[in-house]
Amino acid sequence: MSRESQTAQPAVSERPELPGKLPDHLRAELIAFRRDLHMHPELGHQEFRTTAAIKARLEKAGLRPQVLKSGTGLICDVGTWDGVRPMLALRADIDALPIPDAKTHVAYRSTFPDRAHACGHDVHTAVVLGAGLVLAELDRQGLLPRPVRLLFQPAEEVLPGGATDAIDSGVLDGVGKMIAAHCDPRVDAGRIGLRPGPITSACDRLEVSLTGSGGHTARPHLTTDLVTAAARVAVDVPALLTRRMDARSGMSVTWGRIEAGHACNVIPMHAELSGTVRCLDLNAWHEAPDMIHAAIDEVATMHGAKFEINHVRGVPPVVNDPVVTELLREAMSVRRGAESIEDTEQSLGGEDFSWYLEHVPGAMARLGVRAPGDTAKRDLHRGDFDVDESAIAVGVEFFTAAALLDGRRAGHVR
Repeated sequence: MSRESQTAQPAVSERPELPGKLPDHLRAELIAFRRDLHMHPELGHQEFRTTAAIKARLEKAGLRPQVLKSGTGLICDVGTWDGVRPMLALRADIDALPIPDAKTHVAYRSTFPDRAHACGHDVHTAVVLGAGLVLAELDRQGLLPRPVRLLFQPAEEVLPGGATDAIDSGVLDGVGKMIAAHCDPRVDAGRIGLRPGPITSACDRLEVSLTGSGGHTARPHLTTDLVTAAARVAVDVPALLTRRMDARSGMSVTWGRIEAGHACNVIPMHAELSGTVRCLDLNAWHEAPDMIHAAIDEVATMHGAKFEINHVRGVPPVVNDPVVTELLREAMSVRRGAESIEDTEQSLGGEDFSWYLEHVPGAMARLGVRAPGDTAKRDLHRGDFDVDESAIAVGVEFFTAAALLDGRRAGHVR
């Protein structure tokens, strides 16, 4: 550690104001950019228009973005990496969801009937793009302490997430830590939520197929009653797990689909269930498949049903590094004061940002997008999801502050 990095840092109130504020003209441009993405949402691995739009704007700023090998998503370094000092990476996800946009009062409503940016990825993209443009200008002025990598990742909503492909393509080469922010409709715009340690849940997809002889509903004793078997699997498997897994692990099996039969007087020969497995604890997530499969075996066998299980491993929990979380806390304090930060709870939602944190330390913040005073209960993954667009400027300045402070902490101040 250099002597400079060992020097005690001044209190936030004594720290000179950081550069990197978002100019008004760029603020308006980023809002327009976000609205254009919102009108043209693209699903995972199909984000060709989105990728092209990001690439064109970065190239206009004199940067050299590189499209990922998968054909969508890209990385772009701001500043020249010297091959020695590890970079900070800013990550955004760029894909949309396969649900209709239910908003009817906005001009930027999705132009596709079955797709919508209902998770705020358009905002995430605008924030990282804006931070990159601001940091590029600081680099031209000689005010960027060290290079920063921008990562626009595809397919976050597709298990096990586009992060794994991005990592395989080398996006972490030269990266020492990574940060991200996710829209939170429960937090007011102008504020962020932080939490060291686990902030999201592990998430897997679980599919169960049951088969049996079937028959007439008048004689269920001569059949394998698959409707009853499927109902018992749906109810009893989650109940069994509550007694076989440590309650502190937050293990949850929730079914989203159950299907069996076509006629009221015919016991079917086939039934299907599908749902998700969520878990707050990383070790419990590793144990989950064996425990879940044993519970399904026990219940299905009791009812004479044969079964097949397709357990698709999704993502582990996002576990925020305490040191990087503190960097984010300092960055927001410098920009908007400590009162703009709130503690946030761990969510049962899954996020493939977790895969990066298996390789480098990092942290994800929750970016407030609720209009102050708005009492409507909005949530992610709903067709009526929308944001207070002032959050874009907040996110940009938050990220630029984190990049500048991280560079200065490394003892490489120009």
